[in-house]
Amino acid sequence: MKNLNAIGLDKFKSEGLARKLNELLANYSIFYQNTRGYHWNIKGQKFFELHLKFEELYNDLLLKIDEVAERILTLGYIPNHKYSEYKITSKIVESNQVSDGIKAVEDIVNSFKITITLQRELLALSAETDDEGTNALMSDYIRAQEKLVWMYSAFLNK
Repeated sequence: MKNLNAIGLDKFKSEGLARKLNELLANYSIFYQNTRGYHWNIKGQKFFELHLKFEELYNDLLLKIDEVAERILTLGYIPNHKYSEYKITSKIVESNQVSDGIKAVEDIVNSFKITITLQRELLALSAETDDEGTNALMSDYIRAQEKLVWMYSAFLNK
């Protein structure tokens, strides 16, 4: 019992999950801020459509940031909170000011590719740890984000 955390999971395996969740948190945080920038700076023919879609997306990302941080806490670890660390950890890079809707949507699709890949890695880790909470969270995220990738790709006509 000494090697179990407060929710009955192996502490060593949970630490690995927390590290990977912190990596996801960093990527979500940069993704969120990029999307806020797209929302603020979008111009052109699709302004009204994309302005609203970007707002929907950044609101959803904000919820996921909170859920991931709370999951790290539930596992007994501390979520990273510094953007300086996020920039080092994240595979998603900060976007320059983007006012071109097509470029912004392409960046969003690429960001989803990164987060979905990380979440699949977390699915494998959480299965090895018997962590149904993290597993269910990642499964829900993947399902919803795969649909968004399809929709944004359709917008791009790809």
